[in-house]
Amino acid sequence: MTEETTPVHDIQGILATIPHRYPMLLVDRIIEETPGERIVGIKNVTMNEEFFQGHFPGNPIMPGVLQMEAMAQTACMLLTGVMGEDEGPKVPFFMGIDNAKFRRPVTPGDQLRMEITITRARRNIFVVHGAGTVDGKAVVEADITAMLADVSAAT
Repeated sequence: MTEETTPVHDIQGILATIPHRYPMLLVDRIIEETPGERIVGIKNVTMNEEFFQGHFPGNPIMPGVLQMEAMAQTACMLLTGVMGEDEGPKVPFFMGIDNAKFRRPVTPGDQLRMEITITRARRNIFVVHGAGTVDGKAVVEADITAMLADVSAAT
């Protein structure tokens, strides 16, 4: 099942917004966004992913930690637009995961749809709820905490 929606951010927009690059870039496009509230990202899972070489030969399954990373990167797309430009450029730093649940395996050919919603915000600390589905069925969910810091803190 593929989303037939014009992307809000295509891959070029994603590359211009977050620092992740191959082989760690795990979001292909953003299909919905309500700035400061919610975002929906897509990861097209293919057999060409490096991690399938060892996870697991003969039974390829996307590692849960990479499903979390894909949701965190989608959250980055939402959070980078939260702080005002007068405060200078910010970069999200991952702080923690709570309530993680893995419901079904994600395998080659799947399209992982990740919906991220801000549930709490206090100064530069944000908690988001991420829910991932494949073909409308829940595969992963978690609450992710991140901190927005000055870009200079990342260098």
